Amino acid sequence: MKKKIFYILGAIISVAVLAFAYYAISPFFINIKLDEALPETKQMESKAIEKSQTQAILAPIVGTTGHPASGTARIIEIDGKSYVRYENFKTINGPDLYIYLAKDLDAKEYVNLGRLRATEGNVNYEIPTDVNLQDYKYVMVWCKAFGVLFNYADISKSVQKML
Repeated sequence: MKKKIFYILGAIISVAVLAFAYYAISPFFINIKLDEALPETKQMESKAIEKSQTQAILAPIVGTTGHPASGTARIIEIDGKSYVRYENFKTINGPDLYIYLAKDLDAKEYVNLGRLRATEGNVNYEIPTDVNLQDYKYVMVWCKAFGVLFNYADISKSVQKML
């Protein structure tokens, strides 16, 4: 009986050590670059895009302890759809990373915008049409596997400016 318990504890500890090793080491080896250009199909559309870009206020991205990040985020509108736009974004990779719109930094109330698609570059994340942006203050990268905040940007001023 003691041998079984010893083997089970050993297996649990081994899995925990491997998971932590992946979490701690993978960011140094995995970087995903993406540069999503804003669509420019017609002259009139590109003017509208430029106008929406100038209306939005850039919010600096703030990294958390052990999770450095840089770049800016803002809310933009293109053809009636709202997006969170990460610009010159750079962060470390990790398991199960998602983009959230959140009311607070604890992400107790949030809207999931999808899996993090890139750790570097310019990326757009579409905001569902039924989301009232006035209700949300932060856009953040959140690790669902460990419940860890990787980085965030305060978009409340950008939202106020657009409304």
